[in-house]
Amino acid sequence: MQRNITLSLSEETLREIKVIAAKRNTSVSALMAKKLQELIDEETGYAKAKKQALALLEQGFSLSTDGAINWSREELHER
Repeated sequence: MQRNITLSLSEETLREIKVIAAKRNTSVSALMAKKLQELIDEETGYAKAKKQALALLEQGFSLSTDGAINWSREELHER
């Protein structure tokens, strides 16, 4: 179910958004609904990706060393 909202814009902003909507052959309402949905998708996508990345970091990564360090700092930094 869709709900209506009231949005306050300056006259200049409203004029410009009407032109943009007309160029895209849509309404101001449809244009705003689409942009707001894109914002929601972006924000929730970021939160989901962050949660997954933090879970991977918490789990850790295997370096196939079984926790043993068989090299010295000097060996790693040889040129």
